[in-house]
Amino acid sequence: MPLSSNLRGSLFMVGATSCFAMNDAITKFTSAEMNFGQIILVRGVFAMALMLTLVLHKGAMQPLRTVLLWPVALRIICEVGGAVMFLAAITRLPLANTYSIFQALPLAVTLGAVIAFREPVGWRRWSAIIIGFTGVLVIVRPGAEGFNEYSLLALCAVILCAIRDLATKRIPTEIPSLFITLLTTVSVTSSGAVLLFPLGGWTPMSGRSLVLLMMAAVLLPIGYQCIIQALRVGDISAIAPFRYTALIWAILFGYLIFDEVPDAMMMTGAAIIVASGLYAFYRERVRDRARPVAAETTGLPPDGL
Repeated sequence: MPLSSNLRGSLFMVGATSCFAMNDAITKFTSAEMNFGQIILVRGVFAMALMLTLVLHKGAMQPLRTVLLWPVALRIICEVGGAVMFLAAITRLPLANTYSIFQALPLAVTLGAVIAFREPVGWRRWSAIIIGFTGVLVIVRPGAEGFNEYSLLALCAVILCAIRDLATKRIPTEIPSLFITLLTTVSVTSSGAVLLFPLGGWTPMSGRSLVLLMMAAVLLPIGYQCIIQALRVGDISAIAPFRYTALIWAILFGYLIFDEVPDAMMMTGAAIIVASGLYAFYRERVRDRARPVAAETTGLPPDGL
């Protein structure tokens, strides 16, 4: 019996979230052997080779002056900043905590759309945004004994990624997405080279770590393709909620690989964020928005690596 288009789209979205979560788990695992600047650099070299091959295969190469377009430049800057802050966070925080904070990204994009695009938002969605960020505070716990300053890095990464997604909406449609991803990958990889020595310099890598970083680089384009296929075969209203399976994968990998057990505060905050995000998305569909801004973000961590 053939699967429905929405079911296939949902499975693709679940596959995408698993790829990204596995990629981040590998990053966290290898951070015990080297600094995250080296991780960005090594993983980025393999990712650049893969992305360049895809760009050339699809005939998506564009003039380098494309990077001077303000939305492209802004997207790259925010992606670099978001990637660095996110990786710094996951090396010091439980994987599930970082991913829980990142589930506020669709709400942050909705808030940004109000500020940047003057998009009208009713009191119900405003309530969802406020409640969602309250869930973030429950996880971050500012001023409490369990507070970790790296949580603020994860929150800053959310803000930068929200600006990234809003800037992406202003990129001319004739510029292929693959080329934008290539530019971003090159920029993020370069940031790894810049950070390498301030963070302690080059550390000799084991063969295991090298293989793992190669796997991480392969997982990223697979994740991208899964998202593309999900959006093509399914209705966004049916598949978008499955982006929250990223949190399930993060909890699973955190427990199996790092023996991380989420505490009650993290689970409570995550539940608040997910519930408010789903409600905000529901309200957007009720208002019959053809392409709601919040629905166009994956709610996933930085993708430039």
